[in-house]
Amino acid sequence: MINSIMDTLVLLQMFLAAIGAVIIYTIIGFIPGTDETSVLMPITLTVVLAGVEPIVVLTFFISAIVTLNLTNGIPTVLVGLPGGVMSSPMLEHSLFLKSMGLSALAIKKLTVGSLIGTVISIPVSLILARILIPFGESLQRLAPLLFFIGAIFLSLIGKNKLLSLFSILPMSILFMGLRHLYWGIGIVPRDTSITTSFFLGITVGPLIVSLFTLLNKKNLESMIVEGKKKIYIPRDKLASKKINPFKILTGDEIKKASIPVFISNFLFVLSPVGLTILLGEAVATREKDPTRKANIAIVTMAAIVQATYLSGIIIPLIALGIPLSPTAIGPGSALFNAPPIFTIDNNMHHMLNTWEFILAIITGAIIAISITYYIANKFANKISTFVLKRISHESIIGLFISLVLLLSYMDAGLINIIGVLLIGITCGTLNKLGVNYGVQFMTLYAAPWIVDKLALF
Repeated sequence: MINSIMDTLVLLQMFLAAIGAVIIYTIIGFIPGTDETSVLMPITLTVVLAGVEPIVVLTFFISAIVTLNLTNGIPTVLVGLPGGVMSSPMLEHSLFLKSMGLSALAIKKLTVGSLIGTVISIPVSLILARILIPFGESLQRLAPLLFFIGAIFLSLIGKNKLLSLFSILPMSILFMGLRHLYWGIGIVPRDTSITTSFFLGITVGPLIVSLFTLLNKKNLESMIVEGKKKIYIPRDKLASKKINPFKILTGDEIKKASIPVFISNFLFVLSPVGLTILLGEAVATREKDPTRKANIAIVTMAAIVQATYLSGIIIPLIALGIPLSPTAIGPGSALFNAPPIFTIDNNMHHMLNTWEFILAIITGAIIAISITYYIANKFANKISTFVLKRISHESIIGLFISLVLLLSYMDAGLINIIGVLLIGITCGTLNKLGVNYGVQFMTLYAAPWIVDKLALF
């Protein structure tokens, strides 16, 4: 009887967590310019540190990423402002469709694309995770080397290859130098490795650099503008029509979006943004008609965004127990390492069995995609108008910076706030110069191995 009541309470908590994530990230997703990692990681970490059951945390996170990845595309398509980093590859195609007066239809195609990505990615990721479980221990031992190789690989496929490659060693020394400083002055014990707040420092780095730039009087004067930017939101004449996905997309469009989604699950260790651009453009390039090309690109990219995030968290979490993908290292890092609740040796991977993972993933995904699919199709214009008029972008950014500072203080006191600001300034500057997040996150996790090898010379 007691177990039955407890199970019912946990299921209720899972349902409420999924609904809560939908509410939070529907609002955030409609705000242009919010980085996925910076809005997912701090809130997820807060939920973890609150002592919530691991299965409830996972339900919340899956619901959050499905909701955010769908809603982030709405301002991109509707007003030409990227909702986040992952929606930026859709910008060019969105602006073209907007100029043709097809924004309303594009939103519907985007939502169906997200639905396709979710429906295909979850079962494929679960199967791949099951296949990789026997190799989990071997991959864990090789993890530091794999992180280093990952940093090199992401550097080579990026736009600024040499800069990214040259930045790996200095960043490693910065991360380990701060850790040794904290150990040397006794702020944290030697068996404790500060990672979470360093990670957050990387995440908010570009924002920190932008804020510090304002302290320069000349830069501040050059940024001062008069008046408000006018944004035109087209009226959605298709909002009252049916939202059946098979009436929004043709069979050919569904097929063209499904194939790259399936492939992207096997490439979960690669950059989600890179895969979205690479596979999305590869499918769309074959189309000669510009309108059809833009529509195919929107559908495919929306699907790949969901697939890369879901596979990037599901496979490392179930099969490996270590964050061996950009998604796991970035937005989902709190599920692997959030002391004292989760540590790299005792995290969600060790606390949930296979069926609990499946239940949490399916519950979070179904609730999120069902609600956000309907909301996006019916109320995208109204929500966008409300968010752009009533919710201050600056207040959201301020909230997340305050969370980063709070968590930095919790990790290692006041000196760590200064350390995180140093990381933010350094990594933010490198980011603006062209070193992407993936290289920086991989370097953070590979830093102990890299510095140990450097010490041999």
